[in-house]
Amino acid sequence: MHEKDTATLLAEIAQCRVCRDAPRHGKPLPHEPSPVCVMSRTARIAICGQAPGIRVHNTGLPFNDPSGDRLRQWLDVTRDEFYDPARFAIIPMGFCFPGYDAHGSDLPPRRECRELWHGRIFAGMPQIELVIAIGQYAQAYHMGNRRKASMTETVLDWRSALETPTENGRRVLPMPHPSWRNSGWLKRNPWFERELIPELRHLVRELTNDGK
Repeated sequence: MHEKDTATLLAEIAQCRVCRDAPRHGKPLPHEPSPVCVMSRTARIAICGQAPGIRVHNTGLPFNDPSGDRLRQWLDVTRDEFYDPARFAIIPMGFCFPGYDAHGSDLPPRRECRELWHGRIFAGMPQIELVIAIGQYAQAYHMGNRRKASMTETVLDWRSALETPTENGRRVLPMPHPSWRNSGWLKRNPWFERELIPELRHLVRELTNDGK
């Protein structure tokens, strides 16, 4: 995809109001959409999470919150490196903040984004070699039937996921969401930071050319 085509697609996404004005699934989005995604014609890594939270919604910058701070620590990159589209594409499953449920937690990503945009986005980024799939929704989309019964089982099987590329030749690394709510999970699963994180950092250095 040429730079002009990428800009055109991003402009279409920025103008999308389907989930508010003509929702295909559930109730309309209760606020003005503010789609957040970062396409790249050169990055070899795509970071694929769930959907923006309220702070990201308000700033328009993906992972611009404490979860993003933890993710950058896992990746061992600076903010400038993280937001450099030559290094990382950032494609959440839902591009807009989905709102809150009755308990005050973020709702799941809107399904309209996946149906309308993801096929075109990834077709326009054939250079992507590694997908970092954060959370169950991204893992379901990018791993299909290779996903296990639970998020923990899926992440625990990360070596097999990396060794078995998808049909388009991409490797997928499943990870938990870096939210502070998962701090208990991290304590119960010390293998994640002991074993997976070093491999993640190695891949980041390799695929962003920092290791050369």
